[in-house]
Amino acid sequence: MLAGISAEYYLRLEQGKESQPSDEVVARLARALHLDDDAAAYMRNLAHPGQQRRGRIPPEHIDPRIQNMIDRWPSTPAYVQGRRLSVLAANPLARAVSPFFGPGVNLLRATFLESEMRTFVRNWDDITAVLVAWLRFVLGAESTADPELLATVCELRASSQRFRTLWARHDVKQKTTGIAQFLHPEVGPLDLYYRTMVFPETGQILVTYDAEKDSPSEQRLQLLSR
Repeated sequence: MLAGISAEYYLRLEQGKESQPSDEVVARLARALHLDDDAAAYMRNLAHPGQQRRGRIPPEHIDPRIQNMIDRWPSTPAYVQGRRLSVLAANPLARAVSPFFGPGVNLLRATFLESEMRTFVRNWDDITAVLVAWLRFVLGAESTADPELLATVCELRASSQRFRTLWARHDVKQKTTGIAQFLHPEVGPLDLYYRTMVFPETGQILVTYDAEKDSPSEQRLQLLSR
């Protein structure tokens, strides 16, 4: 009633018997379900997927100029991750904050499968919830999901109870900022604000961390940078 469609049509949508709802119907459903902008975009992408590409998706490469740029940030931890959530490049301070921020590390697998992450990331529950909600947004936005990324999702569903629980919630959120609370083995607690920025030409994501000015975390970052 709220969406202005019949119960029979809504049932066909739920059962997958109706695969081409109009943009107007999708918009009405989003309003009726009180979806936020990210969830509404996710539903639009599911309702109108792009043309499917076939074949293996090629490996990713990092632009050397991006590596040079983040290397010149001595007081800002920064790394670049690819579409498979693997680190492609990182500056020295990012690697000093965590070895999991080093090139070649898959952050999705590390977060859920490495036992050290639960003690290293003090707000692990919050970070894992954000990560899975963002992962669903990414998968819904792509016309073709990367087979390797889908294989990682299957692996985590089989190996991590926390991932299974979050995946079953179907939360969708394009989270670009937040706080990560680390417990560094050398300098102690670090409360860092993260921000993500997408390079539109590649879809790769730059992640930076920053501490509040004149805070204990800023002083500890300065120790690490030296």
